Amino acid sequence: MSAPHIEVEPQGNLPQRDGCVVAATMPLRNHRPRSITIISWLFIAVGSVGVLYHVSEFTTQRLFDYGLVGVCLVRLLAIASGAFMLRGFNWARWLLVVWMVYHVILSAFHSPLQVLVHAVIFGVVAYFLFRPEASAYFRRARASSTAFPTKDETPMA
Repeated sequence: MSAPHIEVEPQGNLPQRDGCVVAATMPLRNHRPRSITIISWLFIAVGSVGVLYHVSEFTTQRLFDYGLVGVCLVRLLAIASGAFMLRGFNWARWLLVVWMVYHVILSAFHSPLQVLVHAVIFGVVAYFLFRPEASAYFRRARASSTAFPTKDETPMA
């Protein structure tokens, strides 16, 4: 049995198919740039691998090793940043920038090669995080999350 066909009056210039308004008239989704998706998942993966690696270092003797706890928290920040960037939160983009700057500074205590590698990664990530498409994505996500329904101004009887 097929679904009943309902006739619809044409409504201006709205795209129609078989007398029905097509989905193109629905509100546009906040399209996430592919670069944001890749960077977000990359940092979720890097943070997850880091947490799993360092959690294995916890023992009953080192249960409250503050250095180890700090390293795990830094890895969790990478996961949180990636996850919330997928959802369009602008603060997560800035958290990722701070996370990367921290790693560039931290690598300065190791070797010049590590500084160079972290600086190049930071430059590439920052380039893609602040491209116009990415900025528009975070701006639209913020606008849609903070938009409140308009109040009905009709007086109550």
